Amino acid sequence: MNHHKKLNELAATAICGNDITSSCLYVSSLTIIYAGQHAWLALLIVAIVLFLFRKIYGEVVGALPLNGGAYNVLLNTTSKSNASIAACLTILSYMATAVISASEAMHYLHGILPSLPVMLATGALITAFLFLVMSGISESSIVAIVIFILHIVAMFTLIISAIWYVNVNGLDVAKMNFEMPAHGSFGTALFLGFSTAMLGISGFESSANFVEEQHHGVFRKTLRNMWVAVSIINPLMALAAVSVLPLPEVAVNQEALLSHLGNITAGPWLRTFISVDAVLVLSGALLTSYVGVNGLIKRMTLDRILPQFLLKENSKGSSPRILILFYLLCLSVLFITNGQLGPLAGVYTISFLLVMIYFGFGNFLLKIKRSRLPRPERASILTVVLAVAAVMVALYGNIKMHAEYLIVFLQYFLPSILVISLLLNRNELLQYMLIVVDSFFTSVKRVAALSKLHLTRALKRLTEQEFVYFTKGDDISILNKVMIYVQENEITKKLKIVTVLKEGGVVPEEFLRDLDVLDRAYPEIKIEYIKIHGTFGPKLIENLSKEWNIPINFMFISSPSDRFAHRVSDLGGVRLII
Repeated sequence: MNHHKKLNELAATAICGNDITSSCLYVSSLTIIYAGQHAWLALLIVAIVLFLFRKIYGEVVGALPLNGGAYNVLLNTTSKSNASIAACLTILSYMATAVISASEAMHYLHGILPSLPVMLATGALITAFLFLVMSGISESSIVAIVIFILHIVAMFTLIISAIWYVNVNGLDVAKMNFEMPAHGSFGTALFLGFSTAMLGISGFESSANFVEEQHHGVFRKTLRNMWVAVSIINPLMALAAVSVLPLPEVAVNQEALLSHLGNITAGPWLRTFISVDAVLVLSGALLTSYVGVNGLIKRMTLDRILPQFLLKENSKGSSPRILILFYLLCLSVLFITNGQLGPLAGVYTISFLLVMIYFGFGNFLLKIKRSRLPRPERASILTVVLAVAAVMVALYGNIKMHAEYLIVFLQYFLPSILVISLLLNRNELLQYMLIVVDSFFTSVKRVAALSKLHLTRALKRLTEQEFVYFTKGDDISILNKVMIYVQENEITKKLKIVTVLKEGGVVPEEFLRDLDVLDRAYPEIKIEYIKIHGTFGPKLIENLSKEWNIPINFMFISSPSDRFAHRVSDLGGVRLII
């Protein structure tokens, strides 16, 4: 069970809020370039789509409050291979977010300190935040809170200064911009603007990847807080820009639009304030990437998709090996792309939007396959359809505008999927390697013997891990589904089937006969049946985990009904498979 200090509403909102609210630093100018004077409307439509996703995320994570986001819901409704695709997309999104945020932060700082070497400073910033997150999520959340509050103050200061400027200087610029014909038709401008503006909600999925580190009930509040911030700041910022600046001037200053806007409305002091804020909040988005990916990769490692040595924690509850792995991946991306935003944006845009689509489909699967699972709220079918359709439109729009981004995305995505596929099928891979050793090294007996010994030991370590399924006396059809799932998704030869009985409870003879049938039907998996008298709950699970030396995430149950006495999150990571 996780006994580390939990995050409160402000801390959790700050960690994910820095990512999503930092988007206004670049999404305002990009949306204006494509949608012109209608940018505020495109950003308002995005806020409506985000409101729909509030319901979707609230239902999914409320029902399955475990780290992993889209990976978690697909793991509990489909197979490990499908869940791993969503995980790869999320990790790619975090990698691109981390490098883009760090690079953009240093570009803003370069505007204040022209002698600053941007590439070297970007690498240094990524390194600094590695050590910050390794010091513990609670400690790093204090930094996130300070950055978040400062950023909100900066954004509202800029909006108020724009209102004051328009009040003093009149609406001449705004009238000129709104009378100017849009590029193409109104519909085309809105479509392209909306597709671009969807980048303004990147980071909304982050809270789902560290939900286990949050106090109970905090997650839904983070969704609400992020939605409110984005719905107010992004449309108002675009409206402020087109009310103060001529549209051609927006395009010229797109790299640092908000600091330029601050300079026009209030002078150099606000320009400097916005630039400093940009450096800090983009650094906060880098922190969000570390925290989010730590929760996701830890969950994947617990599920034996990634090597177990990554799980080792320090005294602060962080997983340094996971963080160092992500750090090295980020540095490799930084130097491979030379910090160029185009290739990074290609990976970032497509992976982020695909994660949102996967989450929508995960919600559908949850309704179909886990209908009995209690959840604090429900998104209607119409809500999910509209939300997923909107993201698909945005994905199509981004690929249509930048077809080259798809190629760049695939260059990163396909190798990552290949590595995950090899890890998922390492049992079969080791068996094939044994055959290869027998075929190629028969003439060199010593080499063959040593190779076979190492491979056999590795194979044994993988398959000797036991799994547990808690049954309520299920019929043979449900037990058969359990066996199929274990056979197709887990590398094991041992399964404990456990019934927890109240005092005086007995197991029907028919159930025992069904187990005998299953034992004969699946000879490659050794079934051990155990009866335990007691009360099923977190304490029993934790005690059995320690007694049998079986991690809790290797224990399965079928979907509980709304009469179940415990929340799924209270069970410490027990997985739902039926």
